[in-house]
Amino acid sequence: MTTKTTAPADVNRRSTGGWRPVVSLVSIGIVAAVGVAFAPRKTTAAAAAPPPTVSVAKPLRRDVTQWDDYVGRFQASRIVEVRPRVSGQIVGVHFTDGALVHQGDLLFTIDKRPFNAALAEAKGGLASARSDMSLAKADLERAEKLIGDDAVSKGDLDRLRARMDAATASTASAEARLQARSLDLEFTDVRSPIDGRVSDRKVDPGNLVATGDGRNGTLLTTVNALNPIYFVFDSSESLYLKAKRAEAAGKPESIVDIRLQDESDYRWHGRVDFTDNGLDPRSGTVRMRAVIDNSKFFLTPGMFGNMRLAADGGAAPAWLIPDMAVQTDQADKVVLIVNPDGTVRSQRVELGPEVDGLRIIQSGLTGNEDIVISGLQYATPGSKVVGKLAAISPAIASAKPSTPLVSSEATLAR
Repeated sequence: MTTKTTAPADVNRRSTGGWRPVVSLVSIGIVAAVGVAFAPRKTTAAAAAPPPTVSVAKPLRRDVTQWDDYVGRFQASRIVEVRPRVSGQIVGVHFTDGALVHQGDLLFTIDKRPFNAALAEAKGGLASARSDMSLAKADLERAEKLIGDDAVSKGDLDRLRARMDAATASTASAEARLQARSLDLEFTDVRSPIDGRVSDRKVDPGNLVATGDGRNGTLLTTVNALNPIYFVFDSSESLYLKAKRAEAAGKPESIVDIRLQDESDYRWHGRVDFTDNGLDPRSGTVRMRAVIDNSKFFLTPGMFGNMRLAADGGAAPAWLIPDMAVQTDQADKVVLIVNPDGTVRSQRVELGPEVDGLRIIQSGLTGNEDIVISGLQYATPGSKVVGKLAAISPAIASAKPSTPLVSSEATLAR
């Protein structure tokens, strides 16, 4: 009978090689546990990091003049077409084309000879009429003296009185003809009816000119009154209503400033003096007019200009914040406000024009808010921040391109 002796060998194999992995794993686990126990706690330190710091400021309160912008054209305050009042030949031109003239200055001369002759004839007619009237008067006076002696009949006396009346009427007619001929002679000197700048001559000496009714007469030249000068512009219905509301509230008259195409500042000043009596149904605009001082005659009719009209009657207090503090949330304009507990919230605002790098806030602020003006990238609605108080000044420049508002601007009241 054969006996197998493999058991001791198997036991030896387990004792020498099979249990070693078990011991190693237990040792690694103990070391790992010790390492975890003594590892530093970095998560707790990261959670204790302070909130970011942003600059905040109260809205600035200043008196601001808001303006509505227009484009218009200058027009003469008076335009006169110079036409002859008598017909004849031009024998003299007494002005330089485009010169400044005064009322009464001689512009043209029409040949006076026919009118001198007509005047002399009228004088002769008047002398004859006066002679007839003197004779009729003498005859009437003699007849009235003889009526008491029955030397003159009543019928003869009536005829003498009628003759006297006719002579008186003829004398009056002769005097009127003389006056008319005198006026015709005076009208041969064509003079400027107003102060202003004269255009060029339309007729040279030697040409015949004719008088007529209205525009039927020969046009000699035109004279434009330039001081003051008008600035005519079209206003929208909304701006027209705003002006009427301000007028009804007793606010001062509308003041305008104008700059020309090559000017950067508004150096021309005036006031609105006329509003048309109705709106154009096709465009929905109303024609308005401003009066501008032009004592140096620099402005001329036909020139374009950019005009600003003081809205709401002039300067009024307004809230101002840096334009860079305004953000866009879809179709809304918003600003970020830091609450007393450090929480950031979003506030919708209505914007006005920009002035000196600051944006006017029409509505949405009370003036007590802490507006985030710097560090906007660290502030989001609902987050916590630390607000560092700063000041707003008109000298703050906009860090981003400002959003222009159509037909609107503003200036700080000085």
